[in-house]
Amino acid sequence: MPNVQQEREHLAKADRDIADGERRVAEQIILIEQMRKDGHDTALAEEFLRNLEQTLEQWHAHRRLILDAIARG
Repeated sequence: MPNVQQEREHLAKADRDIADGERRVAEQIILIEQMRKDGHDTALAEEFLRNLEQTLEQWHAHRRLILDAIARG
């Protein structure tokens, strides 16, 4: 049986991580747009953006698992 209080703490951390990840994705998109305007190659910046987005997807999946554990608790 899951420890509901511990899972709620994990949920709070997951929410903070997701908010931070979303902020980083938004900042990276702005950076890429500026790089394009300035005529710079954006290949590495776009690859980094994809990595950020994949990480964010994983954090969302982890959050869903935490919610499932709380629901079972």
